[in-house]
Amino acid sequence: MKTIPFTKMHGIGNDYIYVNTMLYEVPNPSEAAIRWSDRHKGIGSDGLVLIGGSPLPEADFSMRIFNADGSEAMMCGNASRCIGKYLYERGLTDKEEIKLLTRSGIKTLTLHTSNGMVHSVTVDMLEPVFKDETQFTGSCGMIKGTFVSMGNPHYVIFTDDVNQVGEKGRVLEFHPAFPQRCNIEFARIEPNGSIRTRVWERGSGITMACGTGACATAVAAAYTGRANRQSQIVMDGGSLQIEWCQSDNHVYMTGPAEFVFDGEIEC
Repeated sequence: MKTIPFTKMHGIGNDYIYVNTMLYEVPNPSEAAIRWSDRHKGIGSDGLVLIGGSPLPEADFSMRIFNADGSEAMMCGNASRCIGKYLYERGLTDKEEIKLLTRSGIKTLTLHTSNGMVHSVTVDMLEPVFKDETQFTGSCGMIKGTFVSMGNPHYVIFTDDVNQVGEKGRVLEFHPAFPQRCNIEFARIEPNGSIRTRVWERGSGITMACGTGACATAVAAAYTGRANRQSQIVMDGGSLQIEWCQSDNHVYMTGPAEFVFDGEIEC
């Protein structure tokens, strides 16, 4: 066993363990994600994020993300904002626009800074892929929602009862309609125009927030005529500003990122 440094960070409560793999190797990240994410016997997190150099000249850095169950995800919006803050404030870059290579493509991070600190980050989440509202029957009864891919799959259900996320999310993640499993959002349009959203993340369960889930919810709301192209998505851990830009069809997510603590752990 060897000991490696890590940093815990969160984006509106969506917390991950970050390791700089340009300095420290994690030989089995899937196993490490399971062990370290345990909130009783480990560090406690929604998963593990590896920050690395980019093998492609078009990108500055890369990320890999492993959920709390050890499965590897394609992308995480909250984690990408945290990576931007980490790279800038830890002196690994002086760029305020960073190209980040993910399994779902290269994302552009725009850092909003002052006095050497990153206060928020806007992520170009690229174009959504979506389908018309669909419905199916399962053990949860009749379900109607909108499928949106933001580099990873989401199924957005508009309802007055967003608190059914725990009961139905765990079942819908594994529904046969989603052969690769799915992230499930329960969303409610509020009188002030914001969208209250709770999320069941594939591989992690209920989380305080999900960046790609916020984007998927905003896109689904605009696509189905429930909202315009700019939305405030209110999740358990806080709010994100989402714009589905008409000129380039890209989705832009803006929100904060925070350090929690640094430590060392056996690998």
